[in-house]
Amino acid sequence: MGRTTFLLLSVAYYIFTMATVGVVLFLMKRNEKKKYKKEIEKLETEKNLIISASMMSELNKVEALVNNDELKNKYNEWKNRFKTIKDKDLPKITDAINEIDEMFMDNDLKGLKNLLLKTDYDLNALKTKADFLLDEIKELTLSEEKNREIITKLKAEFRAIMQQYQENEEDYKIVKVPVELQFENVDKLFNAFERNMEQNAYTEVGKIVKAIADIIENLKVVIEETKPVVLLGKNLIPSKIEDIKKISSQMEKEGYNLEYLNIDYNITEANKKITDIFQRLNVLNLEDSLFELKTMHDYFDSLYNDFDNEKISKRIYEDFSRSILIKTTRLEKVNNELYKKIDDLKYSYDLEDDEVAVISEIKEEIESIHSSYDKMIDIGRSKILSYSKLAKEMELINNRLIKTEEKLNNALKSLSTLKEDEIRAREQLEEIKKILNQTKEKFRTFKLPVVPKNYYVELSEAMEAINEMTKVLDSRPISIKTLNLRVDTGRDLVLKVYNTVNETIKTAKMAEAAIVYGNRYRVTNKEVDFGLIKAENLFNKGNFHASLENAINAINIIEPGIYKRLLNEYEG
Repeated sequence: MGRTTFLLLSVAYYIFTMATVGVVLFLMKRNEKKKYKKEIEKLETEKNLIISASMMSELNKVEALVNNDELKNKYNEWKNRFKTIKDKDLPKITDAINEIDEMFMDNDLKGLKNLLLKTDYDLNALKTKADFLLDEIKELTLSEEKNREIITKLKAEFRAIMQQYQENEEDYKIVKVPVELQFENVDKLFNAFERNMEQNAYTEVGKIVKAIADIIENLKVVIEETKPVVLLGKNLIPSKIEDIKKISSQMEKEGYNLEYLNIDYNITEANKKITDIFQRLNVLNLEDSLFELKTMHDYFDSLYNDFDNEKISKRIYEDFSRSILIKTTRLEKVNNELYKKIDDLKYSYDLEDDEVAVISEIKEEIESIHSSYDKMIDIGRSKILSYSKLAKEMELINNRLIKTEEKLNNALKSLSTLKEDEIRAREQLEEIKKILNQTKEKFRTFKLPVVPKNYYVELSEAMEAINEMTKVLDSRPISIKTLNLRVDTGRDLVLKVYNTVNETIKTAKMAEAAIVYGNRYRVTNKEVDFGLIKAENLFNKGNFHASLENAINAINIIEPGIYKRLLNEYEG
């Protein structure tokens, strides 16, 4: 390729490149101008929409409604704000748009862009200002329709409240005066609403509508909650208080210490609160009243559980008092005998001091337990603690005693001879078998319609425990540790069967006796008949406890307190 040709090609390429760049720049500028032109047209359109026919129409509506000074002042204020928007704010936007047009024509796109952004911001601010004014005006022009709709609903609610009150007027006797006064007030407010609507006093109308809504809302609460408040505050809670007083007084006479429950103080506070609630009810203030009364009711209900807990705790305390004394005396006797034989044991079994040291430790523990026990007995006699606390303290002493007993048992197991343990175990095995056979025979003698499932389970467990005892006794060598474990398990399981049988038979006998006793009332009372039928069905299904409960409850309708008489008759 020659030099001339190369130069010609280079010049051609340069010209083509420059032409291309020129075309691209031209197209970009043209597109940018198109974009700005659309934005200018958009500004013009939005500016023209600010002063809408809707605003003029709404102002004309307000002018037609003006018939008092307040509304006249409001109308003049809105008209002046409208005039400011139309004659002052809008021309500024128009001037800015014209200036933008001139810049557009002069291709001053840089200056145009900045002014365009500012004008768009100002236009949006003015549009917001105009919309806010229109909303204010519409709030008044549409208020009649809106308020009419609200008042119609309120009247319907008021009629429903009136109807419920009139149909159950006796239930609201306690609030009759304030409620009927509020009814009158609502009627007056409805009349005031109509008067102010006729006078176009829309500011007052809004206040009246709110006042009516507030009173009706309060009346709803009064109508809904007065009956339960009266029921709880005048009947249920006072009745429970009287019952609680009687029970607590009787229990205190029987030696129960109930100071920790603060019953008298809580009753006083409850009565104060009830008085306050009914004073507030006189002015139809029911705020939190129902909640407070329910809380009080639940509290007094809980006292029954506390009373029951004290009664149960007393039995637990008395049981521990007997069992701990018996067990401690027995342990002292066994350990003292063992303590006397320490030297013989050391000689006979070639034991070291540390192997028999546990006997001295047990002696000290028993003495400490005995001291704690005597202290709790003295406190119990002085009645300065509740039985619930006494029972817990006795339980702690009993737990210590159980640990000491275990330690002593372990010592005895370690120091006693294999033959003595074996003989004792065989004697206990025979005794356990005898108790189990007697129990089974007793169960067969009393023919039940259905044998409880737990009887077979417990019997199977007891027989399996006896078999395990026999296996250990027949094995060689005998594991004393395992043997004693099997003996304890067998004895507990057999006694469990024994107790289950006795309790089942006793309950079944009482249920049967109660049903027979109640038959005399079947013809005279349908409820008794129904209860006894249910008791018989439960009896035939083997649910003796529930059968007894249903029979007693049925007879109790005719003869209150029948349970004690049936129990005395049964035991006699």
